[in-house]
Amino acid sequence: MTLSLNTAAPRGEQLESLLDQIMGVYSVSDDETALADDIEAFLKEYPHLDVRRHGDTIVASTAFGRPSRVILAGHIDTVPVIDNFPPKWLEPGDPLIRGDVAAAHPGERVLWGRGATDMKASDAVMLHLAATLDGSTPETTPKADLTFVFYDHEEVAAEKNGLRKVVESHPDWIAGDFAIIGEPTNCGIEGGCNGTIRFDVVTHGVAAHSARAWMGENAIHKAAGILNRLAAYEPADVEVDGLVYREGLNATLISGGKGTNVIPDECRVHVNYRFAPDKTLAEAKALMMGADAGAELGNGEHVATGGVFEGYGIEMKDESPSARPGMDAPLAVSLADLVRERTGREPLAKLGWTDVARFSQLGIPAVNLGAGDPLLAHKHDEQLPASELPLLADILLAWLV
Repeated sequence: MTLSLNTAAPRGEQLESLLDQIMGVYSVSDDETALADDIEAFLKEYPHLDVRRHGDTIVASTAFGRPSRVILAGHIDTVPVIDNFPPKWLEPGDPLIRGDVAAAHPGERVLWGRGATDMKASDAVMLHLAATLDGSTPETTPKADLTFVFYDHEEVAAEKNGLRKVVESHPDWIAGDFAIIGEPTNCGIEGGCNGTIRFDVVTHGVAAHSARAWMGENAIHKAAGILNRLAAYEPADVEVDGLVYREGLNATLISGGKGTNVIPDECRVHVNYRFAPDKTLAEAKALMMGADAGAELGNGEHVATGGVFEGYGIEMKDESPSARPGMDAPLAVSLADLVRERTGREPLAKLGWTDVARFSQLGIPAVNLGAGDPLLAHKHDEQLPASELPLLADILLAWLV
C-alpha cells in the first residue's frame, strides 16, 4: 500500500483519508514493517524533508534555518487486535458508538478499530503537518524547524523501543529544544509521566506427589503473603510541580506448578509498580525490594533485602524512568496557554508511562498532546470522533506557524 495525500480536498478530508490509510495497515508490535515502509515512502515524496530510517523507525526533519527545533513523535505500533481490525467509520446512531462518545460528540462520525485512539489519529495529524509545512508560503512556514519521529515497539518491553534505539545509535537525529508525544489526551496537555518497573516475586517449595503432600512444600501457598501485601497497598497521590500523579502497585500475572497432581516447587507473581516522578528508578526499586537487593535486568533472581517484598525472591523484567512535568519551559508555557484558550483544558498529569521520559533524560522538555480519549486506549471498542483530527491539527498549526 502507498500512502497518498490529496491536497485539493478540504483539510478535514485530507486528515481522515490519511487516518483511513494508516489504520488499514496492520501494525501490532513486531509487525510494524509494512506501515514503516509506507510512511517512509510517503515522506520521501516531499523534498523539504530529510528522511532517515533506523530499523522500523522513520525520522524526517526540516532545515529551514530556524533558531529552535520542535520534535513531534508518535509510535506506529498497536497492542494486539481483539476483533477490532480492520477499522470502519461509524455513522451517527450506529450501535457500536460508545454511549459516552455519542454524548460528548453528538451527530459525529466515529472511526472504530484498533489504533484509532492509541495513537494513529495523532500519527495522521503529524504526517499531514510533515507533508504540508513545507516553507513555500508564510502560512506553511513554521517558526521552528521540525523533526517528525514515527517509531516502532512502544507497546512492549523498553528494550525493543524504536525511539530508544535511535537515541542510542543516532542521537543527533533527535536533537531539539522541545518535544510533543502524540499520546491520546483529548487534545489537552498531560505533563510528565509515571515511571514503571515490572518484576517477578518468586516463592520456592519442594515438589512432591499431591497424594503425599507432606513430603513437599507448596510454593503456590507461600504466595499468599505476596498477595496479602499487594491487597494491603493503598495507591498514593503525589503532587509534582503542581500536577497530581497516582501511583499503582498490582499483580498482573501469576504462574506456578508443573502438573495437576504435583506439589508446585515454584510460583511467580508478576508485579507492576507505577511510580510518580518524584522518584528515580533506584528509589522506586528500593521501595519494592530494598536498596541493596542487587536485582537488575538480566541478572536473575535475588532476595529482597527490604521494601514491600522483603524476604521474597525478585527477578527484574522491565524498567522505565518517570519524567517530571517540565511545564515551566517557555515552549511548554506557550503551548499550554494555547490549549487552554482553544479547549478550556488545564494541564494534567500523565498517569501512564510515555516516551516523554526518554526526552526528559536527554534534557529536552516534552509533553503529551494527542487526539483521542486516553481511557479508550487498548479497549476492544477503541474509537475516535472525527472532530478530534482537525482540533489537534488546528492547535499544532496555530502554535507552530
